[in-house]
Amino acid sequence: MCRRIFVNSSLDELIHHFAFAERGEIDGLDGRFPRYNGYPREAYPIIIRDGAQKPGSLASTYAMAVWDFTPSWMKPSQRRPLVNVPCEGIAANARFGPAYQARRCLVPVSGFFEWDTLETGRKTQPYAVAMKDRLPFALAGISAIWRHPAGIDILNFAILTCAPNEMMATIHDRMPVILHRKDYDRWLSSELDPADLMKPFPAALMNRWPVARRLHNDKRGGPETITVIALD
Repeated sequence: MCRRIFVNSSLDELIHHFAFAERGEIDGLDGRFPRYNGYPREAYPIIIRDGAQKPGSLASTYAMAVWDFTPSWMKPSQRRPLVNVPCEGIAANARFGPAYQARRCLVPVSGFFEWDTLETGRKTQPYAVAMKDRLPFALAGISAIWRHPAGIDILNFAILTCAPNEMMATIHDRMPVILHRKDYDRWLSSELDPADLMKPFPAALMNRWPVARRLHNDKRGGPETITVIALD
């Protein structure tokens, strides 16, 4: 799965890399980056097709969203943290299908963390995962707007997961859906089911390295969080 992400740049640097998207109302996030150990239920910049909020508009734009998927129809008493959604069968899924068909989003990151769980079934050694060129990239997501009882609309999202590529398969049985840059526009389009985009990203373009186990508890870690360590 994918329950931790990192962005090792400023917000402005991240935006510059995805320059096709308008800045949007995300200035409230400016002081939160770099973020070396990003948890669920925190606010992040995502990229949406603005028509999702403004019908008739086709511009891609940044928006501030909470990593905790909550459909608009869900009652407060039903809320459960949901940060990952399997891509298999999503178009026909009653809970996730509407968001997949109409409110797909990009989640810009520098990388993510995964724990080796295959041998023991428990989280053991954590790994940081990024592109070999160390450039930011986008995870495939779905978004929703949930109305808080106080009358506040909360934009939220989840990251889609798929089967692992050969690199990830040695530590975990899932990985986030990573999109090629050439497919960003299509993912954000009004196409109902771009299912062929939801597949393992080529391992040859990725890199992973072991990091310190304090990742479990160090919610506000600095650059040392993604520093490579030697395994015993």
